[in-house]
Amino acid sequence: MRSILTRTVLLVSFVSFFTDIASEMLYPVMPVYLQSIGFSVLLIGILEGVAEATAGLSKGYFGNFSDKSGSRVPFVRWGYTLSALSKPLMAVFTFPVWVFFARTLDRLGKGVRTGARDAMLSDESTKENKGKVFGFHRALDTAGAAVGPFAALLFLFYYPAQYKWLFVIAVVPGIAAIALTFLLKDKHSNSVSKRSPGFFAFLSYWGKSSKRYKLLVAGLLAFTLFNSSDAFLLLSVKSKGFSDTYMIGVYIFYNLVYALLSFPAGILADRIGLERTLIAGLAVFSLVYSLMGFAAVSWQFIVLFGMYAIYASASEGISKALISNIAEKDKTATAIGFYTSFASICTMLASSLAGLIWYSFGMKAMFIISGVGVMAVVIYLSLVQRYIFNPEPK
Repeated sequence: MRSILTRTVLLVSFVSFFTDIASEMLYPVMPVYLQSIGFSVLLIGILEGVAEATAGLSKGYFGNFSDKSGSRVPFVRWGYTLSALSKPLMAVFTFPVWVFFARTLDRLGKGVRTGARDAMLSDESTKENKGKVFGFHRALDTAGAAVGPFAALLFLFYYPAQYKWLFVIAVVPGIAAIALTFLLKDKHSNSVSKRSPGFFAFLSYWGKSSKRYKLLVAGLLAFTLFNSSDAFLLLSVKSKGFSDTYMIGVYIFYNLVYALLSFPAGILADRIGLERTLIAGLAVFSLVYSLMGFAAVSWQFIVLFGMYAIYASASEGISKALISNIAEKDKTATAIGFYTSFASICTMLASSLAGLIWYSFGMKAMFIISGVGVMAVVIYLSLVQRYIFNPEPK
């Protein structure tokens, strides 16, 4: 335990913890808030998609920039700062164009920091304990995602429907996260280039990457095409007539289970294989989405959100750990940035299409299509895993 929980791992994890308190105070009420200011389900899907696309392109660029410059901390610090600044803007501006701007600023912050942050975690770990390191970070990150909605639930209990004030209150944990980034230090690097690379320079990494990387990322991106925003899961609860309190409560339950399972899932992944853990997690996702459209009573949503937490703990951090194991050490941020960049674009398409399918054919159709699509990805990864995860001959 002591060997993997270095100062950097702890700091990065607690920065994510406070940031997720801020973000997740807002996330479960975001769909309801957007609807209250005139957004349709289709427009919510487009908003989430555009925001993710912005994050996507910036993840690739800033991940490559981080590798080229040999620096991690400035990208981490500015990324979390932009996300913190975006919170009050969501309350001040309610006109759709301004809401799009504020939401996009939040995701841009994520794009700036993601590659550099994950590269820092990778640098602090080995192939033997990478699942544990990424799992611990995910556990703290998700613990914040449980505390945030709980704080929102308490606030809305005393001040029902006062959504705007939540956006203002969320600034406080955001500032705490920014403060912690000033304790982070970059490790010495041989890189001397401080020039910004071309915005799309990270795209060239695909041609230089190994076959193992291509096979893995192709499968992960195919999965992302069927993995729309979690906002639709929350809207499914709301569509069945449940209160804001119940909706947020289910989301808190999901994040608590997710946080509790992330570190054990990382330990298990290091023992049985990161790839087996990932494939099992995606299979659970497929089952959850296939059933979500049929849920109608409270216990069914609790079971499905609990299963969804199993999927998340077995895939979110694990997928990045796998990529960092395959990528060259000095290209880690670029490799993760390339994947997360296109993953965000795929999420844009997935969220927009999910909103369109829900709007045109109903909720059940949207969830079933996603569940079946992800099962096809599970089959693909199961068939090619020996080519991806066995070391290439020298």
